[in-house]
Amino acid sequence: MSHLLVSSSPLTMNEQVSSDWHSYPMKALSKLLILHFVILAQLSCAMKNPSRNMPLKAFDPHRKDFVCKYESDVVPKIDEQAEQWFQEGLALTSHTLWPNQRDYVKAVQLWQQAAEKNHWKALLNLANAYAHGEGVARDTEHAVLIVESAMKLGIPAAFDLMGTYHMHGIGVKQDVSRAYAFWELAVEMGSPSAMAFLGKKMEALYDSPPAFWANRKIALKLLECGFRQGSGDSAFNLGATIRGENPELNEDNQLALHILQEGVRLGNAMSAISLSSAFGNGKPLVGGGKDNSRRERYSLLSDALQRNPDLRFPNLDKILPLPPAKLPMWNGDRNTLLDAAKPILPRPAAPPPPEPTPAWLLTGRAHIEPGRQLPEQPQRQITPQYESTAAPETGYWIARLMHPVSERHRAWDAQQLPMRYLKGELFDRSRTGLQDEDGRIRFHYLGEAIDQLPPAPIKDDPRVTRRAARYSDTPKTERYYRSHSPCPRTGIWRPYLPDTHPLHASFNRWDRQAYVRKGMPFPAVVTDRPGIEEKEILWQWMANANEVRNGLEYVTLTTGEDDGAHD
Repeated sequence: MSHLLVSSSPLTMNEQVSSDWHSYPMKALSKLLILHFVILAQLSCAMKNPSRNMPLKAFDPHRKDFVCKYESDVVPKIDEQAEQWFQEGLALTSHTLWPNQRDYVKAVQLWQQAAEKNHWKALLNLANAYAHGEGVARDTEHAVLIVESAMKLGIPAAFDLMGTYHMHGIGVKQDVSRAYAFWELAVEMGSPSAMAFLGKKMEALYDSPPAFWANRKIALKLLECGFRQGSGDSAFNLGATIRGENPELNEDNQLALHILQEGVRLGNAMSAISLSSAFGNGKPLVGGGKDNSRRERYSLLSDALQRNPDLRFPNLDKILPLPPAKLPMWNGDRNTLLDAAKPILPRPAAPPPPEPTPAWLLTGRAHIEPGRQLPEQPQRQITPQYESTAAPETGYWIARLMHPVSERHRAWDAQQLPMRYLKGELFDRSRTGLQDEDGRIRFHYLGEAIDQLPPAPIKDDPRVTRRAARYSDTPKTERYYRSHSPCPRTGIWRPYLPDTHPLHASFNRWDRQAYVRKGMPFPAVVTDRPGIEEKEILWQWMANANEVRNGLEYVTLTTGEDDGAHD
C-alpha cells in the first residue's frame, strides 16, 4: 500500500495543514509550511509531466466543494479521418458480432492510426487492447505508456483509466490509495466516468471505508455534473440516489423518474431495469400505478442494452414517453421498437450513373460504343509503332510525337484521340498540323474497349454496421428553429450550434437528437453549460414522426418530408 492513504478526515490537504495552527510551535509550523509548499510544487510539476508515479494529493471523500468541469472543453479536437478509423474499429469489435467474428487485430491497426492523430478515445481503446491482449500480444507496460501519453495530452479519461490500472495492478503495482487519488484527479479535470464512480461511493449516509463514505452533498454535485455531460452511469446513480420522498435527503421521485428516463436515453441498462420494475410493480417512483405495457418496453430496452452497451436511444420519446403522455401503438416487433429510438443518420445518396464519354458521340475510328470505355491498362503490352507501319493488333491506338520539345508539340499531342485500327491496317500518316522538322510519330496501343464499370457500392457507415444508428431519408429542405420557439412539427429534431460558435465541434454530436411533438417546448439540452446559452442553439427537423391511423398513433420507421401528417 502506498504512503498516500485514503483519508477519512473531513479536511482537505490544505485544511489539514492549516487547521489549529495556533497550537503549533513556530518552528514546527515553519516546517509544516515548507512541507506544504514543497508538496504543492511537486503536484504542479507533476501535472506538467504526468505519469504513473506522479505525486498525488490523497483522496478526500469528505471534501467541502466541487466545481463542475466538462471533459469536452479540454480534450484534443477530433480529426474527421481519425474518427472514421475509430468508428470502423468499433464496428469490427461490436457486441452485435459473435466473439469469433470480431477482428481485434484490424481494430487495433485502425485505433493505432487514429491514435497517431491524437484521437483520445482511440488512444484509450488501444491501451486496453494491450492491457488485455486483444488483437495484440498482452503487454501491460506498453498499455501504461499509452495511457501516460494520453495523460500528457491532458485527457481526463486517461487519469481515470490510470486509477483503474492501479486498482487492479495492470502494468503497475496494485495500490488502492493511488487508484482513488487518480480518480479524484480525473474528477477535478472533468471526467464524467470518474464522477459517476466516486459520486456513487460518496452518497452514503455513514462511512464504511473503503466501500463508501457519507458526503451526499458533494456526491450529488458529482453525479449531476457527470449526468449533464451525457454519462448514463451518472444518470442512473443520480436517479437512484434521489429516488424517494424525504426532502431532507434531496429525494424527489418525480425528478428521479425523469433522470432515469434520461439514463435509458443515454444507454444505461440499469436505468431501464429500474423503470421496468417500477412500472411493473407500481412503485412510488412512477406514481404507484402499474403499467405493464411500459414495463414490457423498458424490459426489452434493458435486454438490448445488456447485450449491446453501444446502443443509445436519444429518440426514446418516439416509443416510450413518460406519463401522462399515451404510449403509441406498437406492432410487437423488437427491431421496430429499438430502431425507432436510435439516432438516425442521413441515408447516403446513391452513386451517380457513369457519365457518358465524348467518344460515344464521335464517328469513324474515334467512336466508342455507348456503355463502353477504354481500359486503364491495355490488355496486352505492345511496343509503340512508327507511323509508316501497320497495326500489329486490333484495338485503339493514339498518336504521339517522339520528341515533343515545344508548347506547340505538347498541344498537338493533347489534341489526339484514340483511334481504332484492325490488325494489319496502316496507321494514318497525314500528320495534320505538323511539319517535317517536328520529328517522327509513334502510335501507342491502348487496348480494346470494355464495358463501363458500375460505380463502387457505398460502404455502410460503421455506426450503422454496429447497429448504433439507422439510416433515414431526411427532408430535402432544411428547416431549423430556435430553442425558445415551440416545436412547429412532430418528429426527430437535431440540436446544433452554428459552425461559427467556438464550441460547435464538441456540442454537435451525431447522436444528440430528440423526438419532439408539435407545440411542445424543445428540451433543454444544456444546463449551466459554460460558454453555451439555449438561445444560441438551432434545431433541425429530420422528419420521422409516428404515423396516425384512425386517430391512433403507431410507432413507425417511415421517413420523408410528409411524415407527421397529424400535425
